[in-house]
Amino acid sequence: MASWRDIEQDAPDFAARVRERFGAGTNKTIATLRRDGSPRISASELEFSDGEITLGMMGGSMKLLDVRRDPRIAVHSPTIEPPADAPESWPGDAKLAGTVVAIDPPADNPHEGAGFFRIDITELVLTYVGTPADHLVIESWHPDSGWRRRTRR
Repeated sequence: MASWRDIEQDAPDFAARVRERFGAGTNKTIATLRRDGSPRISASELEFSDGEITLGMMGGSMKLLDVRRDPRIAVHSPTIEPPADAPESWPGDAKLAGTVVAIDPPADNPHEGAGFFRIDITELVLTYVGTPADHLVIESWHPDSGWRRRTRR
């Protein structure tokens, strides 16, 4: 597992582009695991701060119940369609996987029962259209292997 700080130190350019993708909109899509093991997707907000990625969940929400039972999650950045006339100019989509770890609520937290977490990252991926626009580029970072870049036609 890794913190956001670990990735920023190991692959700063990659980390900056991933963070930009997650910053493209307020709502990200988070996947949690239901009691029966099937996936549940929900909207969520993330914060990049002090070398960590953190998030909060409303008390009693299904995603909060899910992560208290099984802390594994996946998060997808806001999706923006590639421009039809220049797909290679599309900045791509970012995804991360990991586990949530409970943290103390902010001192000014007005939300009774809310849960607050940091994400320990097991995988980070950025996917975009290459130049020329005849292939897909997949950049990823894993704690054991670091950053790598692949293409798919």
